[in-house]
Amino acid sequence: MSNRRNFFRTAGAVALGASAVSRVAAASLPEAVVQSSAATQPPPPPPSGRPFNPVITLNGWSLPRRTTRGVKEFHLVCEPVVREFAPGMKVNMWGFNGSSPGPTIEAVEGDRIRIFVTNKLPEPTAIHWHGILLPSGMDGVSGLTQPPIPVGKTFVYEFTLLRPGSHFYHTHRTNSCSSRSGCTGAWSCIRRTRSSCGSTGTSCSCWPRTTWSRAP
Repeated sequence: MSNRRNFFRTAGAVALGASAVSRVAAASLPEAVVQSSAATQPPPPPPSGRPFNPVITLNGWSLPRRTTRGVKEFHLVCEPVVREFAPGMKVNMWGFNGSSPGPTIEAVEGDRIRIFVTNKLPEPTAIHWHGILLPSGMDGVSGLTQPPIPVGKTFVYEFTLLRPGSHFYHTHRTNSCSSRSGCTGAWSCIRRTRSSCGSTGTSCSCWPRTTWSRAP
């Protein structure tokens, strides 16, 4: 049952997790791994935490993570990228960590997640975690649930994965074309059951389908 004390305790935790990163905290950011190749990359094995068979992202890759005091940490960088759709056909786009679509983020139901988002786009932005059940302050709708992330700054999203499923993430700002320019990526939350975890589980594949809106 919710009460006034629990409400303010929860609100305080959300405010702490949503804060911008200071210079001191920036020194401890997870490495921002970059991948510019469009070839399918083998997913990294789970280094710690609940075991699972990782998703294989076709023509893509999975974002590595680290674990700090039981929290799985990822580092996304929104930035301009160049994507080669065919030999010699290169397109200037926006994406994450050197690729468009961005890397697949994968974790297990019940995991505590902390995602550092650094904005290297030429405009403010935010990241919306589409279809994921989380606190309103972590939903990533700039101008509604949070201020936009300024250019050159890093914002921290933190929440617990309460529901398994296949989802996606994308930039979210009113009157922005960043999502249509390639700022999207897949998200996989593995169900915490014996049938889906461990070495006997079945491997799955993910194929992000994206429509880009770019002038010729």
